[in-house]
Amino acid sequence: MSNAKDLYLYKREGAYIPRIAAVHDLCGYGKCSLGVAIPVLSAAGCDVCPVPTSLFSAHTKFPFFYMHDTTPMLEEYLDAWDKEGIELDAVYSGFLGSAEQVGAINRIYHAHPKALRVVDPVMGDGGSKYPTYTDEMCKATAELVEGADILTPNLTEASIITGIEYRGQDVDVEFIKRNMEALLDMGAKTVVIKGVAHGDGVIRNYVAGKDFETCEVCAEQLPYMLHGTGDLFASALLAAVMSGKSLYDSVNFAGKLVHDAMIVTRQQPDYETRGVSFESVLGEITDLVR
Repeated sequence: MSNAKDLYLYKREGAYIPRIAAVHDLCGYGKCSLGVAIPVLSAAGCDVCPVPTSLFSAHTKFPFFYMHDTTPMLEEYLDAWDKEGIELDAVYSGFLGSAEQVGAINRIYHAHPKALRVVDPVMGDGGSKYPTYTDEMCKATAELVEGADILTPNLTEASIITGIEYRGQDVDVEFIKRNMEALLDMGAKTVVIKGVAHGDGVIRNYVAGKDFETCEVCAEQLPYMLHGTGDLFASALLAAVMSGKSLYDSVNFAGKLVHDAMIVTRQQPDYETRGVSFESVLGEITDLVR
């Protein structure tokens, strides 16, 4: 049986710049979603084509925020893309504004059947859904599992999708495998469960696929939590994949990048709420394609 070190999901060729549709929200203050995906993937030499699912004044960890749902505009937005004949190499989805937006993502899939499908099912953390997410939205998001080339849930999101009870972040490997097997049975091609912590100073990410055994990828765990690390992890993982790295090496790279960005963040004012400061470590991403 092969392993994640042998799995390459994208072959980078010459000077070609891959084009990625990033289906995420846009947040004015607080580092997450498109504010992370665009610079991270651009640093990896990718052409990022945003599909904004909602507009936020600030991310949802702030006590006050304004949200504008972009669902009514998406049909005409994608109609214009169709008329332009835009070609895509990957479709990367994250935070959604409504359950109906899953239909827009499926429309992009249908128009670009060869594009890599990367699904970060951003729905919650710490055992709770995000405040704008309804049960209907969670059910719709779970539909994106089938056919996902890479699915990157945290344990809360895995629980929401599979119905397996959330048990916190300190869980054993057998519990992780149970979740991953359920997600693979639902149609995901590979699964990366992120952020497993046992309180021993190590953060663990797990990788599984239909054709290879579950493996563990570790990084140093820092003694503080930050908003936006999940978005940074998924974006960095995709950046490495689109640079021609194996899935295992991509997960390892993403874990290291988040760690390095968190160290920089700790030195910034209001770091607890503002989110992860990745700007100073973008050079690590650029090095992927040098």
